[in-house]
Amino acid sequence: QVQVMESGGGSVQPGGSLMASCTLSRHFLTYYIIRWYRQAPGKERELVAMITSGGTTSYTDSVKGRFTCSTDSAKNTVYLTMNNLKPDDTATYYCNIDMGPDYRYWGQGTQVTVSE
Repeated sequence: QVQVMESGGGSVQPGGSLMASCTLSRHFLTYYIIRWYRQAPGKERELVAMITSGGTTSYTDSVKGRFTCSTDSAKNTVYLTMNNLKPDDTATYYCNIDMGPDYRYWGQGTQVTVSE
């Protein structure tokens, strides 16, 4: 059974940095899309960032210039680097690895808390 190991959350002060990662227990296929979502208490899940196998990235406006998606196919790992974190970034972050209809996987979520 394919598994996703997600890690990298934590608690930081405003302005701090964290890097979330998701490692897949199988190799990536040639074409894939990685999406990062977050969900804060009482709010709907929000798509915050994505990266394609071709290297195209996109970010929601609230994280542009602060968050960066990257991948390391050799390690079957994807990363979300989060800089200049703000209290509004507090949420559980989830990765979604989409390699086609039969190959879609979710991370278990990692908590990011930003507070004084």
